[in-house]
Amino acid sequence: MRAARLLSLVLLLQNRGRLTAGELAGELGVSVRTVYRDIDALSGAGIPVYGDAGHGGGYQLLGGYRTRLTGLHADEAESLFLAGLPGAAADLGLGEVLAAAQLKLAAALPPPLRDRAGRIRERFHLDALGWYREQDTPSALAALADAVWNQRRIQVRYRRWAEPQEVERALDPYGLVLKAGVWYLVAAVDGAVRTYRVSSILRLEVGEDGFERPDGFDLAAHWQDYLTAYDARRLRLQASVRISPALLSALPDRLDAALVRAVEASAGPPDADGWVTATVPLESVGLAVPALLSLGADIEVLAPEELRRGIAETARAVADRYRSADACGGAAAGARSSSPAESVAGRATAARAPKP
Repeated sequence: MRAARLLSLVLLLQNRGRLTAGELAGELGVSVRTVYRDIDALSGAGIPVYGDAGHGGGYQLLGGYRTRLTGLHADEAESLFLAGLPGAAADLGLGEVLAAAQLKLAAALPPPLRDRAGRIRERFHLDALGWYREQDTPSALAALADAVWNQRRIQVRYRRWAEPQEVERALDPYGLVLKAGVWYLVAAVDGAVRTYRVSSILRLEVGEDGFERPDGFDLAAHWQDYLTAYDARRLRLQASVRISPALLSALPDRLDAALVRAVEASAGPPDADGWVTATVPLESVGLAVPALLSLGADIEVLAPEELRRGIAETARAVADRYRSADACGGAAAGARSSSPAESVAGRATAARAPKP
C-alpha cells in the first residue's frame, strides 16, 4: 500500500510540478505528517525530490527527472473504463485504483498530450445523476461487484413488490448497471436473466462456487432490450389526449422519453386553438390520474372514459377540499378577529360595573 502511495506521490510531482505538503496530502488522502515521512523515504531511496520553504514553496522533482515506473496493473487498466464516472468507481471500491491509473497514464504521455488531457478534465465533467436525486450507494455494492468480477455465485434475500415480498434467490451475477443514480444487478436465476435493484437486496452471501458466463453475453445490449421490454410491459393503457401549444413545447421536461416519443409519433395537426390530439401509453388509471393532473389545464383526456372520469372526480375532490379549507379558515379568522374586541368590551363592562 505504501509503495503504491510513494509512486503516486512521485507521479503527482512529475505531472504537476511544485506541490505543497497540504496539496499532496489532499490528493493522496493522507495526513501532512504522512507526506513528510514519504518525502523522507523517497529522498533516502535516491529520488531527487526537494522542498522550498515559505510562501510559494512546496516540493518538486529535480529538473528533468522522470520515473519509468508507470506500468499499469491489471486492475488499474480495467478501472480506466470508469474514468468518466469517478463516483461510480468509488462506489465499486475502485476509487483509489482509478486515481492511480490516471496518474500513471498521464505520466506516460508526452507533455503536449498530457497538457491536453489536463485541459479536458478541467473543462468537461460528466454528472449522470438525475436532478433532485441522490446517489444510490447500497452497502452490498462493493461485495457484489467483487462477485461479478470473479464470477462467484451468490445467495441473496431480496425484497420485491409481489407476494411474498421477501424471497431467497441463488444467482449468477453477470453485471452491474448504474441507471440515473440507481444500481441494478443483471443476473441469471434458473437459466433466466433477471434484473434486481441492488438496494432491495437485504442479505448477500458470496459463495465459493463459480459459474460460466454465457459466450457473447453483451451487458449493454441486454440492458437496452430490457428497457424496451419494460416500457412495453408497463405502458399498457392507451389514452387519447388534447395538448395545448404551451405544454407541447415543454413535453421533454414534463414527461418521460417514452411518452414524448409516443406524442411525437401520433400527434395530429393543430386545431384552431393550436391544440393537438395524440395517443399516449400509460401504466394504469390509478397511476395516470395524478400524473396527468400534474400537467394542469394544458391537457385534456378524451378517452378512455374511466380515466377521464377519474381525473374529473379527483379534481372535484381537490376543489372541495380547498373550498372547505377556505371556509374553515374564514370562520377561524373571524373568531380570532372578534375575540380581542369581545375581551376589551368585557373588561370595559367589568370596569363600569358597581363593586360589591
